[in-house]
Amino acid sequence: MTPELLAITDDLVSDLSRLSFGPPVTHVYDPLVYARPAWDDYVRRFAATPKEVVLVGMNPGPWGMAQTGIPFGAVSAVRWMGIAAEVGRPGREHPKRPVAGLACAREEVSGARLWGWARDAFGTPEAFFRRFFVANWCPLSFLEESGRNRTPDQLPASERAPLCAACDRALRRTVEVLRPHLVVGVGRFAADRARIALDGLEVRIGCVPHPSPASPAANRGWREAAERELRALGVRL
Repeated sequence: MTPELLAITDDLVSDLSRLSFGPPVTHVYDPLVYARPAWDDYVRRFAATPKEVVLVGMNPGPWGMAQTGIPFGAVSAVRWMGIAAEVGRPGREHPKRPVAGLACAREEVSGARLWGWARDAFGTPEAFFRRFFVANWCPLSFLEESGRNRTPDQLPASERAPLCAACDRALRRTVEVLRPHLVVGVGRFAADRARIALDGLEVRIGCVPHPSPASPAANRGWREAAERELRALGVRL
C-alpha cells in the first residue's frame, strides 16, 4: 500500500510542476518536493493499512504543511507523530514566509486544533492512524507579494481547472488505495472537491468545520462541533 501512495505522490508532483500561476500569486511552495522525506516518513508509518476514515484538508497553511511536509502539520503535532525528517527549502522562497522546518517558532492554529483533538481522543499516533488518515487535496501553498496566503478557490478559473484535475485525480487514487468507508472534508471546499473527485466510488462523503482561527464558529468550540458531525456520520469515538 505504501509504494502505491508514494507513486501517487510522484505523479502529482510531476503533474503540478507543469502548471503556472500568475499575479497576485508570486510564490508557490510544494512541500511534497522540499519536505519529501517527512511526507514519505508519514506515509510509511501511518498509511500501511486500509482506513475507516480519510480526513481531507484543502491545501497547506504557511505555518503547517508548508513548514513540515505533513497535512495540518503544526510542529508540535509532527513531533507527537515521531517524525523528525529534515526539511529543505523551496526553490524560490518568499522573504516573509521562510521555511524553518521543525525549527519553525510559529504554531499553525488549525493543525494544533485538529491534531490536538487526535492526541486527546486517541492517545497515541498508532491508535489514531489505525482508523484514520489525514491528507490534503492540494499540496501547494500560494503566496501573494505581501506574504498573504491565497487559497485554491481564489485562483482564476484558467489556473484552477488544471489544478483541480491533477488534485482530484490524486485524491481518487489515494482513496482507492486506502479503501475508507468515509471521506470527510475538513471545511466545505474540501468536501465539495471530494464529492467531485470520488464520484462513482462506493464511499460516503461528509464534512466537519474547518478549524481555522478565521472562523468564529471554530473559535467557539471546533472540537465539539467536529465530534458532533463525525458521530452524525456514524464514526465511533
